[in-house]
Amino acid sequence: MTIEPQLAVVAEQTGDGPPLVGILMGSQSDMDTMQSAAKELSDRGIGHEIHVISAHRQPDEVAEYARTARGRGLRVLIAGAGLAAALPGVVAANTDLPVIGVPLSSRLSAAGGLDAILSIIQMPPGVPVAAVGLDNARNAGVLAARIIDTASPPGGRPTAVA
Repeated sequence: MTIEPQLAVVAEQTGDGPPLVGILMGSQSDMDTMQSAAKELSDRGIGHEIHVISAHRQPDEVAEYARTARGRGLRVLIAGAGLAAALPGVVAANTDLPVIGVPLSSRLSAAGGLDAILSIIQMPPGVPVAAVGLDNARNAGVLAARIIDTASPPGGRPTAVA
C-alpha cells in the first residue's frame, strides 16, 4: 500500500498583493478549522497561501517548504496540527520566520487536544513556536497580521521582503 503525497496548494488567496503568510496543515480534514485564519487574512487584505503537507509522511517536503519560505516572500507561517502536533516544530526548525502553531482537537485524541497544545508549546530552546488556543486559527490570522504590521513602514502597506 502506498500513501499518496499530500503536498498540494489547496487554495491560493491573493488578498491585495503577493502571499505574505503560509498556512499549513497536516491533513485535508483540518481545512475547516484552518480556513478561519485564511478568512481573517483575506478580510485584512493580506495575501496568503494554503498547503496540506504532513510532517510525518513528507518530512523532506515540509523542511524544503520552510527553508524556502522567506525567499518566496513569505513573512509568517501558520501551522495547524493535532495529536502529536509535529508540523509547527518541524517548520520552525527549518526557518527563521515567525511560526504560529494552532493546536487542533481530534476525535482520536485521548487528551481532548491537550496533547497538541503541549506538543506545540514545549519546543526546545532556539526553536520558537508561538501558540494560540485550541482550534483557534482565527487568532493565528490576527497574530500573523500584527507581526506583519510591526515590520511594515509606518502608514505603509505590508510588502513582500525582497
